[in-house]
Amino acid sequence: MHKAPLSLLVNPAAARGRSLRRLPRVLALLRQAGVDPNVYLSSGPGDLEAEARRLAAAGTPLLVGGGDGSVHEVVNGLRAAAEETDDATAAPAPFGLIPVGTGNDFAKAAGIPLDWQMATRVLASRIAHALPPRRIDAGRMNGRWFANGAGVGFDAAVNRIAVGWRWPLGTAVYLGAVLRALADGVATPRMTITAGDRPEDVVWDAPLTLANIANGPWLGGMFHIAPMADHADGELDLVIAAPVSRRRILGLLPVLVRGAHLDEPEVSHRRVTRLWIEAESPVPSHLDGESQPLAARFEIEVVPRALALL
Repeated sequence: MHKAPLSLLVNPAAARGRSLRRLPRVLALLRQAGVDPNVYLSSGPGDLEAEARRLAAAGTPLLVGGGDGSVHEVVNGLRAAAEETDDATAAPAPFGLIPVGTGNDFAKAAGIPLDWQMATRVLASRIAHALPPRRIDAGRMNGRWFANGAGVGFDAAVNRIAVGWRWPLGTAVYLGAVLRALADGVATPRMTITAGDRPEDVVWDAPLTLANIANGPWLGGMFHIAPMADHADGELDLVIAAPVSRRRILGLLPVLVRGAHLDEPEVSHRRVTRLWIEAESPVPSHLDGESQPLAARFEIEVVPRALALL
């Protein structure tokens, strides 16, 4: 039996409640491998972040049962705890993921099996054999951390619609949200994007449909937004879409699912470590699929090896 303190943080609302229904089986699989964690169920937004921060400060490794939203909260809690230490270079508390969410974009990027039972077995084996965690990058936007990606513009508007639906549609909820967002109209505000260490390094100064800043390749469970993205390469992948019509967006969707959109004339891509986005008026944004307050300025950077993944 694994003797060191270990906690399993579960978002019971993940995947429309399926995470809670799967919890008994998850615990059975962990215990079969000699891993017997303390279980913590979140009660609302921000709860997992606060608990992760508390446990990380005590040096307790964490397991997360949830999706990308759960990972987002835990990552912010872990990084907050790390920044409170006297040694800024110290490794953050490690965490492991059992993907029982809807999109599971971070799990895909990390090579974690999407079969939650298989993922539990693999994670339990790694813990039982005391395998060292992997160090991976994280991003930061306006003071908040993200593990998988950030978005400004149309994809953030789609995300706001998707998270508001409670229908059991799986990843198809994001496709439905795209169609609903198209019906509402596609905003193309003017934005100035500066990438690099100098404010004069402007890479975009025109209207746009979206700017996606990827640490991992996937968005919304089914969209291969940045096929080349690698969360251990010390860079972020900036994907910009120029203004396009509703019909053109519909035509681009299957191309985006295949990850073949980077050759389209409306799409541009570059690798960055730091960037600034300024919009002519407040626009929607998201971090790891979590909607953020409307804002007109975004400061974004990658922090290499900021996370430790079991």
